[in-house]
Amino acid sequence: MNRIDKTFARLAQEKRKALVGFLTAGDPDFERCLKILRAGIAAGLDLLELGIPFSDPTADGPVIQQASARALAQGMTLGRSLELVRELRRDTPETPLIIFSYYNLILRYGARRFYEDAVAAGVDGLLVVDLPPEESDELKAEWDAGRLHLIRLVAPTTTPERLATLRGRCSGFVYAISRVGVTGVSQHLDVVGISEYLADVKAQLDVPVCVGFGISTPEDVRALAPAADGVVVGSALVRRVAEFAGSPQVAQKVAEDIAALRAAL
Repeated sequence: MNRIDKTFARLAQEKRKALVGFLTAGDPDFERCLKILRAGIAAGLDLLELGIPFSDPTADGPVIQQASARALAQGMTLGRSLELVRELRRDTPETPLIIFSYYNLILRYGARRFYEDAVAAGVDGLLVVDLPPEESDELKAEWDAGRLHLIRLVAPTTTPERLATLRGRCSGFVYAISRVGVTGVSQHLDVVGISEYLADVKAQLDVPVCVGFGISTPEDVRALAPAADGVVVGSALVRRVAEFAGSPQVAQKVAEDIAALRAAL
């Protein structure tokens, strides 16, 4: 089984929800990022999303845009990001690792080459934010079944008819965007509205559903966890990296935030 499948099966037995953390590959640099990722997993991340730095991150708000810019300035590429995964995987044998990318990077890298290099590095899933299902066949055609999950996205604007077309086409988990807009910390979450939307998604699809965008505090995590199989926190962690980028305590500070999020679950 893929590590993503194993993790959600174990969490279901433990009656726990997944804490999914997003961090940008190579931010603030390769070595410190590696330390941050290791500390974050040790502090309680169940799954890690590793964002590949990109010059035009259209789904991301200012915090992650700036993280991409910092990482690109340090020379991070898709290939270097896979090296980062390979290093992390050496002492992280069980935690699912998911690449979050825009399709242009993979298209240029080559679909088959990406698949082979990602699997060899220890990647378990791929989330391509600007690749709709209708356009994904050329990518999936290069993959062997089950080795690498393509994580689909849904949003509050996804119609019931559209949602029905995803049935049987999802693997790993579904990423349910909590709101219309870009990533970033939210001042207010419509917990009731989001929970109703997540119930509709879970009724239609037969894979775990994780909710993200705008979720930043232990209180947010605690409020939305009952409606989902997992909760994704990204911008709040990336912002902490930026805040302590010049400090030797950066990994510790990120780990403290993750521990507080885990405690809320």
